[in-house]
Amino acid sequence: MIARMATMAAVALGAAAAVLRPPAADIHGEWVKYAGTEGDSVQAYLAFPERSDPAPAVIVIHENRGMTDWVQAVADSLAAAGFVAIAPDLLSRHGGTAAQEDARRTLGRLVPDSITVDLDATYAFVRTVKAARADAVGVIGFCWGGSQSFRYATNNPALKAVVVCYGGGPDLEHVGRIGAPVFGVYGENDARINAGIPDIERAMAAAGKVYTKTIYPGAGHAFLRTREPADVADGAWRDIIGFLEQELRNR
Repeated sequence: MIARMATMAAVALGAAAAVLRPPAADIHGEWVKYAGTEGDSVQAYLAFPERSDPAPAVIVIHENRGMTDWVQAVADSLAAAGFVAIAPDLLSRHGGTAAQEDARRTLGRLVPDSITVDLDATYAFVRTVKAARADAVGVIGFCWGGSQSFRYATNNPALKAVVVCYGGGPDLEHVGRIGAPVFGVYGENDARINAGIPDIERAMAAAGKVYTKTIYPGAGHAFLRTREPADVADGAWRDIIGFLEQELRNR
């Protein structure tokens, strides 16, 4: 494991991550490995809050850029908010994000079932972390990861909270398998993604599932990372933390 203290991480976050709560001095992050698909290892960044009792846990699914410093910043910020956060590099079986010439292309070639297996491995691993509550695990994803977050919810009904940040919906025939409330975070100027929202709403309602959403004004795709507009991105992040606190911390 490679220890990484949040005070060091804060230097690397940069202005693009200012939407996230600045990590406090008592946040600790480290790299971990655990078994994934077919004996391959999954590498992940694991961030802890400093608290006396076990914390709810959140799985962070990265964008189509792969495992970036910004994704680590998300994990640190979730830890600053009181959650154990784990961000798997879903390109681990291909040498990791750093080994890719084109992370987007490699991610596009991944077999969906193998992604599910690696997320299942991540879910199983974080439930063994003594500082985490095994009964309160949620998931959040951004862009490509937002779509994967929604899809993973259809494959793991034990999740307690799901956040989909400007990601597409899953196979609508499978939404009946979702066991957790879903919160959708979308930008007003993201017509490509937003075009699918009405169908998602109808399918979730027909299946009796909880799906709430906010379409943030003046924001486009990936606005939490780009911070355009900054005040809107900050507000969306506060909404995300509020949702996770309601569904995970208060259980």
